[in-house]
Amino acid sequence: MRKILMFTLLILAAMVTACGGGEEKDSNTLKVMLGSNAVSLDAAQATDSVSFELMADCIDGLTQMDSNGKAIPAIAESYDISEDGKTYTFHLRDAKWANGDEVTAEDFVFAWRRHCLESTKYAYIMGATVACVKNADAVTKKEAAPETLGISAPDSKTLVVELDAPVSFFPSLMCFPAFYPINEKFYNSLEKGTYGTSPETFLSNGAFTLTEYLPGTSNIRLQKNNSYWNAQNISLENLQYQVVSSSDNALTAFKNGTLNLVAINGNQVENVKNDADLSKNLKIIPTGLLQYLSFNQDAKNHHGGALANVNLRLAISNAIDRESLVNNYVTNGAQATYTAIPINFAPNAETGRFFAEDQKQFSDVVSFDVEKARRFFDAAKAELGKDIFDLDIIYANDSGDTVIKVAQAIKSQVEENLPGVILNLQPMPKAEYLDRVTTNSYDIAITNWAPDYDDPMTFLTLWTTEGSEISEHWSNLDYDRIITECTTGDLAANYNERWSAMYDAEEILLRNAVIAPLYTNASAVLISENVKGVDFHSVAIERVFKNVK
Repeated sequence: MRKILMFTLLILAAMVTACGGGEEKDSNTLKVMLGSNAVSLDAAQATDSVSFELMADCIDGLTQMDSNGKAIPAIAESYDISEDGKTYTFHLRDAKWANGDEVTAEDFVFAWRRHCLESTKYAYIMGATVACVKNADAVTKKEAAPETLGISAPDSKTLVVELDAPVSFFPSLMCFPAFYPINEKFYNSLEKGTYGTSPETFLSNGAFTLTEYLPGTSNIRLQKNNSYWNAQNISLENLQYQVVSSSDNALTAFKNGTLNLVAINGNQVENVKNDADLSKNLKIIPTGLLQYLSFNQDAKNHHGGALANVNLRLAISNAIDRESLVNNYVTNGAQATYTAIPINFAPNAETGRFFAEDQKQFSDVVSFDVEKARRFFDAAKAELGKDIFDLDIIYANDSGDTVIKVAQAIKSQVEENLPGVILNLQPMPKAEYLDRVTTNSYDIAITNWAPDYDDPMTFLTLWTTEGSEISEHWSNLDYDRIITECTTGDLAANYNERWSAMYDAEEILLRNAVIAPLYTNASAVLISENVKGVDFHSVAIERVFKNVK
């Protein structure tokens, strides 16, 4: 019996030791909630913040963001700028891909050329409205050979980028995944169309490598990349993501320790604030994400093109109580917004004032005013010769429960305040939603945009005639002219005149009710007390985990 007892005690001791070891290992795994699935890990195809975050976990570009959002060296150890501001020479550090290959200047040349040729939704970012990379638009339109793109590699550690015009925020743009490198030899070894669809078809040069991923999966795992050039400063061993679309489920997962970082909204935020223990873990994080309604003005759409009428669009916009939306349905610190640029974003370099600091500057066309909304609606009915407008409103129902509540509230408000407008709610998976908004199969879409860089132009370029992936089928020559002058024209190098001209463009946009801004989002997050160093940003990459301990 004594031997059996001793053997049992030894087994128990071994189990305790093993469990203790497991807990110690698990303590260096950060478990993070995702609000929706990643669309793609191919920078030429991705359009969503989840995909961009995952790519940034695993790949370093020329620059990266520090904890304050400032662009600092990454693969580029340093860079020089020509006197006219139109040529950047990047000097690359010694860095390796996870398979042991050197990261070279040619990797950037290959990736940028490929992006121009293959990107269907973010191709514009290389061109005249954003980065102004020489010949980017011509290469994208297949009017010039990819070799003419303004990027070259004199040697493996030197990258030269030529621009058509100076771009003051160019270094910060290099933090964005569209400008990341791709190992050409690795890419060419894959079956066509499979890049980024599994750990085996995705190659890292960044802080983490992908160990578990399938498109559309709800669980994604990453582990520390010991080949990373800055691996000695990466504390985390593992990153584990889980898609949770319900705030209730997110809170439950945090309480039981399944997740270390979650986002909550709705009543859960108030419940947490009133909980003495949980409230210690709550942080309200401002973001630069603008939630808005996109109106499809195509006269050929399936409801007869009624939304091509500006008065109908203005009527709907002014019938929405944005304060009620953020106070009763979003409830995570979001702010009602009446501009096309989000609040607390893009400070003026000279005055320090945020671009959208004055939220009443366009109040005659963007407000909550039922009487005004009905005047616009009466004008629309007279111009269109009808009294009933049956419209569909689409949204992604797997991007969290907030958008579902917001959609229902908008339907209720608009139908009550504009008798004769019927909004048919059409929830759908994110992938279907993106297909609908990019193929002109919608009337109204609840959508959003997060800034790729810290300048109002990251929003204003969306509504040029060339536009982005969501096309409102609106075109205005004056608007296009202002955007061109601010990007590649005479105003590009004149800070104050450019700033003023961007307000002129915004006014054209809102007086034409191309969109109906709703709110600038925030994020109410719960973070475990033993987790330190999560960096939150309002531009480009919303969360960065390189500094987490």
